[in-house]
Amino acid sequence: MAKLVEQLREVLQAFTVCREPPALIGGFAVNVYNVVRATTDIDFLVALSDADRLHDALLDLHYQCIYRTDDVANYSRGDERLDLLYARRPHSVDLLKKAKSREFSVGSIRVVSVEGLVGFKLQALHNDPSRLRDVDDIRELLRLNGSQLDLDQIREYFTLFDRQEWLQQLLEEFRLEYESPEN
Repeated sequence: MAKLVEQLREVLQAFTVCREPPALIGGFAVNVYNVVRATTDIDFLVALSDADRLHDALLDLHYQCIYRTDDVANYSRGDERLDLLYARRPHSVDLLKKAKSREFSVGSIRVVSVEGLVGFKLQALHNDPSRLRDVDDIRELLRLNGSQLDLDQIREYFTLFDRQEWLQQLLEEFRLEYESPEN
């Protein structure tokens, strides 16, 4: 864990080249919302307009770019992994804009909302249904944060990925109150 924290500290320094501060997503971020989860990589949401500057800064830190598109980039350095999701679509741009700062041992880091994390987990699950860790994360994020959730936004994400029935099952299981706008 100490190595991951040191990697995070160094990545935060690289973020000084960004015009818009990135926001934490992934395994580290779910921990912020009470879900205990081990992780071996660091994931951030980054403004697409900062992609090239950040890419160069990471190469200067001896990261190797494994894969890069307009949507994502994956970097490695030895056994360290860093995954970036680029905010370019309206939902992700809005999530980055609204990310809130949280205090960590390495300093202040912006983190996307719990609803945004659920949305990203749903997208990952949609892209790769074998990602059972994301199923567990979604369940725990809803279970542990249900009373504070914007259920309209959660419903929007589940609808986007055609998972309305699963959402209804989860709402019933966790006894979360949500009245559908159709009712």
